[in-house]
Order: sequence, then structure tokens, then C-alpha cells
Amino acid sequence: MAPSYPVALGRKIAEARHRRGLSQAQLAGMIDRSVAWISQVERGARKVDRMSVLEMLADALQLPLSELAAEAPIVAAVHHEPPGVAELRLVLSGAWTLRAMLSHDDAHVPKGLRERATRAWSLSLESRYAELADELRDLIPDLETSVRTVPSGQRGEMFELLATSYQACAAALSKLGETDAAWIAADRSMAAAERAGNPLLVAAGAFRLGIVFIGARQYAQAAEISGTAADALWRVAEGGTMEAMSIWGAITLQRATVAARLGEATAAYGFIDWARLAAKRVGPGRNDFNTEFGMANVDLYEVDIAVELGDAGRALRVATAIDVASLSAERQTQLLIDVARAHTQRRQPAQALTALLEAEGLAPEQIRSHARVRQVLADLRTMQPPPAALAALTTRLTTP
Repeated sequence: MAPSYPVALGRKIAEARHRRGLSQAQLAGMIDRSVAWISQVERGARKVDRMSVLEMLADALQLPLSELAAEAPIVAAVHHEPPGVAELRLVLSGAWTLRAMLSHDDAHVPKGLRERATRAWSLSLESRYAELADELRDLIPDLETSVRTVPSGQRGEMFELLATSYQACAAALSKLGETDAAWIAADRSMAAAERAGNPLLVAAGAFRLGIVFIGARQYAQAAEISGTAADALWRVAEGGTMEAMSIWGAITLQRATVAARLGEATAAYGFIDWARLAAKRVGPGRNDFNTEFGMANVDLYEVDIAVELGDAGRALRVATAIDVASLSAERQTQLLIDVARAHTQRRQPAQALTALLEAEGLAPEQIRSHARVRQVLADLRTMQPPPAALAALTTRLTTP
């Protein structure tokens, strides 16, 4: 009797992976899936019925798409756009620079620009994307006009506010999976920071751009921008400038993420060790450039990396010791998602579901749009008949 299509597809993927000399962790990193997911697919325990996923597998394995697609009936993916996505894209689509350059109105600088920029970052860190879009809809045009109308002595400050506002936009769009739009926002933030003459703010923009590259699975580009930025920062950081050490540490964590996505465990944990040393020098209570760099964030990255590398036990040990009080809702939610992924790898569905429900309570917009949450939900459905709580959560996250 011929094998079922999941079994036939899984065998073909495993054979192609072995021919390329890839580990399951390396292939998982190339397509932004977990090691558990790859293992289940190769065993035929999980169906692959999305063309987009088959395209990623075919590209990673250097196979014609037709060779994999022939094994699996494809159904259309249902995608519901999260709240705020369209509005954030519109913020980036307006010709605000042109409007400001051609404006003949009397110079007028709106009040409260710094407070509004600070609020934008708070909304981004709290994963309140619809409210963030409302804030930026007026803030970005106001700043684009102000940098051209204020006295020359104030322009540096206006460009800094513009850079940080674009970074808040880039951070949100990255979390929402809108990598093209996030790339535009991050690039504009770096240009504004350069106009402000603030190299550390440029470095913060480079950090945001690195996140975009990772989200787009452009790991070579992510490694390039994080490596060159870290090298450029090191002399200033080593000289005792704590803001520079903080952003250097955040970028070093980013380098650890890239190494883990590529299945390079030794390099990934090596970068974690370097970042931990930086966190000790920086000390507690800082949040330079909204990176939340500190010991808790280093541990959070170690959890993510351990899950990526298939070491669920290490991930859960580190996670239980993290003091999350200093972390934003966005970071706490990310930790809970990684905890759920680790429990899924260990085939502990009840604990994984508990972590997802806690994450939903903290940041419902964030987990609704998170690809890894959808992956965990799919993995959980393969482990046991879905309990009512799992079915209800799935409905909430997939219903427009």
C-alpha cells in the first residue's frame, strides 16, 4: 500500500535535508520553524498543506517546488490582517516630506511632540498597534514638518524625535510580520538619526533593521548589519559610555539569534555570554533606545535560542528563573510564547496552552498576529483531541 501523503512528503524532505548536509535545527532556522515542527513533518505526523510553507521548504532544500507540491494537496491559507497594520502602512505612504518642503504656511511647531513620541513607544512596547497607528498618523507628519520649520538650533532634537518615532513604527511592523514596511520605517529612522548627528541613535536604527532582516529570514543581511554595527560601537562602549554598551549588548543578542537560526549553537551561546557580560556592566534599571537591554532580556534571548536549537529543557530552566518585572508586556509575551514552544517540543500540551492563554491576557494583539503562535496551535492539535480551551483560543485568534 502506498504511504499517505504526509509520510511520502516527510520522507522526501528528510532525504533532501540529508543530501544537503543539514541538521533539523539548521533547516528549521532557514524556514523559521521549530525543530519539533521539522521532526513531525519528516515522520509524517504533521501535514504541510500551505503552498507558502512548501515554497520555503523547496527553497531551503534547493528542490523544484513541483517535487514537493506533487505530494501534498494544497488548500488556501486564511489570513486575517491584524488591527493597525493597514493604518501603519498608510503612515509610511504619505508624502509628508514633500508636503513639508512645499508648505508656505507660517512656521508652527505643535506642542507636546516629545511626550507624543514617548507615548508612541509605550504603545509599541505594549503591543497596542491600533492605538499606535492613531498616534503616528498625526505625529509623523507633524515631525516631518517641524524638522524643516524650527530654528536651526532645535533641528537636532526634532530629528531625534523623528528617528525614535520611526523606530517605534518599525518595531511594531516587525512584530506584525510586515517586513517590507518595517524595513522602510527602520531605514527612515537611521536617516533621521544621521541628520540629528546622533551615532548611537543610528545604531539603534541598525538594531531595528536587523530585526527586520531576521523576520524576513535574510540572515546574511542580519549578520552583516549587526556585525558591522557592533564593531563600530565597541570602542565607544568599551570606553565607558553606558548607552553605547547597552546598544552593543542588544545588537550582540541579535547576533546570537542569527546564529541560532542558522543552527550554529556554539556561536549563538557565545554571543549570549558576551551580552551577559555587557549587561553586568550596564546594570539594572536602564532602557536605552527602548531595547530593554539588561540581564532579564539576555535570559529571555537565551530561552528563544534554546528553543530554536531544540533544547527545550534548557529553555524552561532559564525561563523559570527570569525576573520579568522589568520587562514590557511585549517582551513578557514573547517569553511566554517561547515557553509554549518549549513545552510543545516536550509534548506537554497542557503547559503549552497555559502559557499561550497567559500571553493572550498580556498582549492579545501581539499573539493574534504572531506566526509562532499559529505554529504552536497547529502542533498542539496534532498531540491530542483539542480541549475546549484550545478550540476557543484558536477561534479567537483566527476569527476576524
